[in-house]
Amino acid sequence: ADATRLRLLWLLCGGEYDVGELAARVGAARPAVSQHLAKLRLTGLVTTRREGRRALYRARGGHVRRLLAEALEAAGHVVEGLPDHE
Repeated sequence: ADATRLRLLWLLCGGEYDVGELAARVGAARPAVSQHLAKLRLTGLVTTRREGRRALYRARGGHVRRLLAEALEAAGHVVEGLPDHE
């Protein structure tokens, strides 16, 4: 997965953000963040709600948070040379 997309998903697991806030936090351009969010929405990992003219994004529930946590833990095991859990 794209590193920016992973950072976005990690942030969205902790709260709701609009595109501008996310762009500032990950250090990416707003159009690039919008494209990443569109892909995350398409896969069903992220939901959106409107607040006036702003669209607020967040991860879709606990399953996504646990999935991301497990994926990052598995990657950490590979990087650190640790064995997989059985």
